Amino acid sequence: MQKLSSIMRAAVDRYNMIDEGDRIGVGVSGGKDSLALLMGLAHLRRYYPKKFELVALTADPCFFGEDSDFSQIENLCRSLDIQYIIRRTELYHVVFEEMKSQSPCSLCAKMRRGILHNMAKDAGCNKIALGHHSDDAAETFLMNLFCTGTVGCFSPVTYLSNKDLYMIRPMILAEESKITALTEKLNLPVVKSRCPMDKNTERERSKELIKNLSKDYPDLKTKLLGALERGNISGWGNK
Repeated sequence: MQKLSSIMRAAVDRYNMIDEGDRIGVGVSGGKDSLALLMGLAHLRRYYPKKFELVALTADPCFFGEDSDFSQIENLCRSLDIQYIIRRTELYHVVFEEMKSQSPCSLCAKMRRGILHNMAKDAGCNKIALGHHSDDAAETFLMNLFCTGTVGCFSPVTYLSNKDLYMIRPMILAEESKITALTEKLNLPVVKSRCPMDKNTERERSKELIKNLSKDYPDLKTKLLGALERGNISGWGNK
């Protein structure tokens, strides 16, 4: 846990993600990344010089019209002394049954973000933390390039003027493999995704592409992230 926390602190310091008195809503989907983020921030809260509060936020898509079981995550939050808020939604019904979107992942992500932003504001938060890591950044870079013909990525810190809310990504310097290993080592209560599109997305295709290209270019991910920083793309070069 100490190693991930140190990597997260490096990102927090580099991009000035946390200020004194912040109340941070942590987006918790139930997946390994969001749980690692929650644990990392809880650990960082103990010794970081700027004092901040945490609130865990879950927007349940209610796949197939059923509430997901987040009871083990509730227990985890209780053990960490972190308030946990769950909002049951109609995301599945709207995206897959009502609108029958041709791009369900994009629409669902957009709607879920909107719900999380509202939850954060309702909980009195001024920032919301998401669990994107360095592999996500490399994949997003390629997705934007190949699918939309644009050079860009998500930003380490984003200001949402319509909500007066900052979105931060404290794990952007952490590798997915290290996060997975930590999640297994700590036996964190991962909630398996019931999404019908799980493992069948453009992101999965980008992940597979990077994996295959890395056989010939072993440091490909490092170079992609380096390009983001050197080009100051989407705020990655800000220090």
